[in-house]
Amino acid sequence: MGMSSSLVGVKPPDAKWIAMKAAWEACQAAGVPPPKEVEDFFNGERPDPSGVVVQILHTAAVHEFAPHDAAEGFEVYLDKLPKDVTVLRFWNSW
Repeated sequence: MGMSSSLVGVKPPDAKWIAMKAAWEACQAAGVPPPKEVEDFFNGERPDPSGVVVQILHTAAVHEFAPHDAAEGFEVYLDKLPKDVTVLRFWNSW
């Protein structure tokens, strides 16, 4: 089994995030699923306290990079990220 690298962008909480989180929590408290708009806003995941998590690994902002046979990774083009992404979250898993 090999190592897998992941990368997402995070848009910090703003007024819309706070309202959507309140809607999510109200639905959870009532025992009903959140409306599609709320679910889509959080990409089908539970709200992350850091903000909205967006996939960027397979977008124009990220290119694979292999400086030699024993190394590979990716480059992130900051000017191609969504303007409201202020955090990049990287992790490796096995």
